[in-house]
Amino acid sequence: MSQVPPGPWAASAARTDDGSADDGIRRFAAIWSRVIDPYTATSMTRAELEEHLLPLTRRLAAILESVPFDVRPAKDIGRAMVQAHCTDPQVLSQSLTVIDAYLLLYRPPAESLPPEAARGHLARLQHAFAAGFAEALRDRTLAEQEAIAHASLAAQARAERALHASEARFRALFEGAAIGIGISDLEGNILDVNETLARMFGGRVEEFRTRNVNEFMHPDDAPHVWKQYRELIRGERDHYRFEKPYFTHNGSAVWTNLTVSLIRDQNGTPQYQVAMMEDITERKLLTDRLRYQATHDPLTGLGNRALFFERLAEAFDSGDESTRLGLCYLDLDGFKAVNDSLGHEAGDRLLVAVAERFTGCLTGRNQLVARMGGDEFVALVVDPDCPEEVAGLARRFLAALDAPVRIDGRELSVTVSIGLLECTAASMKAAQMVQAADITLYRAKAQGGNRLAVFDAEANAREITRYGLTTRLPAALEEGEFFLEYQPLVALGDGRVMGAEALVRWRHPQQGVLGPDRFVALAEQTGLIVPLGYWVLEQACRQARAWQLELEQGAPRINVNLSVRQARNPGLVNDVARILKETELDASSLHLEITESALIGAEDQALDALRELTDMGIGLALDDFGTGYSNLSYLRRIPVHTLKIDRSFISGLQHPDAPGNPRDEKIVAGLVSLAHTLDLAVTVEGVETELQAERMRALQCETAQGWYFARPGPPDRITALCAAGADRWTGGACA
Repeated sequence: MSQVPPGPWAASAARTDDGSADDGIRRFAAIWSRVIDPYTATSMTRAELEEHLLPLTRRLAAILESVPFDVRPAKDIGRAMVQAHCTDPQVLSQSLTVIDAYLLLYRPPAESLPPEAARGHLARLQHAFAAGFAEALRDRTLAEQEAIAHASLAAQARAERALHASEARFRALFEGAAIGIGISDLEGNILDVNETLARMFGGRVEEFRTRNVNEFMHPDDAPHVWKQYRELIRGERDHYRFEKPYFTHNGSAVWTNLTVSLIRDQNGTPQYQVAMMEDITERKLLTDRLRYQATHDPLTGLGNRALFFERLAEAFDSGDESTRLGLCYLDLDGFKAVNDSLGHEAGDRLLVAVAERFTGCLTGRNQLVARMGGDEFVALVVDPDCPEEVAGLARRFLAALDAPVRIDGRELSVTVSIGLLECTAASMKAAQMVQAADITLYRAKAQGGNRLAVFDAEANAREITRYGLTTRLPAALEEGEFFLEYQPLVALGDGRVMGAEALVRWRHPQQGVLGPDRFVALAEQTGLIVPLGYWVLEQACRQARAWQLELEQGAPRINVNLSVRQARNPGLVNDVARILKETELDASSLHLEITESALIGAEDQALDALRELTDMGIGLALDDFGTGYSNLSYLRRIPVHTLKIDRSFISGLQHPDAPGNPRDEKIVAGLVSLAHTLDLAVTVEGVETELQAERMRALQCETAQGWYFARPGPPDRITALCAAGADRWTGGACA
């Protein structure tokens, strides 16, 4: 039995002398004893019963306070009730009612535990309590049944020596038993039943003596029930035990705990069969009700994620790897807007209406729709009848939300995005199937929603790889997997290395060296770009200071990219100032490069931060100018020093005979002219040939970078280029 840590009551009781902390427990125990006292078969007075229930109440309270939550001890409490001779089914029913109504009242949940979670814990506690009670009662009943069976066998064995005495004892046991007993021959003809069994079925004893056991088959009987029955009458087994339903005389169902034993003669030859039945109908109904609560969504009435995963596991565990499965993962489009504008009550009513429409789309018993939580649903199809069944179901889901839902006089419109996946049980595991359908759903979302996306293995693999990189990013930064390379910025007029741009790389333990195109966007989405960006800035500034100490007057400035999130981070100015101070780098040696996308929609606070940086002496370059929004008002509002022209404008100018786009050179000329009119310098990116360098020099671009001058490399590459001077580029040599 697991140990339940003491809850707040126990701690409170230990701190007080007057016992006031125990009042809530005592009040609950008093109510509990008063409710079940009329149904107990004990010799205890009600006051004694209350004292007996007091430690059980403390254990119930401790279970609700256990961390992690563990309901297993509740089964022992249910068993304890039976051991105290509280065996009437009403004791179980009334106990569960009292626990449901009063336990949370006298043991309020911790403030950190939401009411919904507390009610969920309470329901699981009730279920475990009922299970323990039922198991103990079953064990007790089985012991009685075994005693009856042994008594019956003993009576038969002594029949020749003391027939009359034995018959008298057997009849007393048979007729006075609290459980139903029936005797039949090996052909199934019923020879006798007791009054308890007759009352259980709503008939008279005489009526049963004309019937056969086979007449009591029930549609819900499992095949192995009657298989074991046939084995018993053939003498291949001596008994079997099941929970089995029967129809009564009025057509209702009675659930029994059935034990059938074979009676043999003194030579071991099968003679009779004895059936003993305990009526467990109320317990079965209670168990079914608790199971329904555990496997169904209380808001919509649909199955919940527990039921969905249970059915999915059953399909995968069936043993038939050729079983085909279809899965639709659904997410409502526009539901958040309804919740935010009209409130959660309207959102809940909308979910109920959507669930009803989705249920109406189901056409077979092999189809299930369940609510996963929030506005997410799933539909499972096991062994589709035809290849189009799953796709047809998905299309019906889409069509079901074509018409708006009317709530409180308002017409609310929502649509649904669906990720569809079909596979065999052999092709993937259950968790992989759900993950793949979920990824496919978000492809449908990314395409605008209100549509169906079908699983694509390659797209799924890319998304899994992307997810793996996303989850690895924090550890990669902590474990030093990132490093910097530097690409020179060369003055087109005299060939000097004017600066170096710091470019971050990721040395991934499995995938090797990754460029920023593989992970910077992910870091931006997750927010990790801020600490990563500051790490890059600090490393680059330290390297720039090292160049200054080594090269003195010929040291290049350092250019560092500033991400969108960094640019809008309130601590930007202080962090940059701190890094400059720690690395002993003069602000004039640092240029920050920012893209137009970082400026679009930027508030005045972010623009003010950029102005503060330039006031400190830091240079500011507008990166990829001409490819984005290109709002010239930013050139007026922020103190930009340099425009960086994107490589796409010069890609067609690599060779003398390349036709290229004649407008590209004119655009570059216009951008250069605009920049010079505003007293801004121009850097052109992507220079790969001597011809491109010459044309950009002719257009009076000040600096350039690209593979013609050098690929990105380690810091000593920049040191060597600075030492080589202008001769490095003579003759169009390329690194």
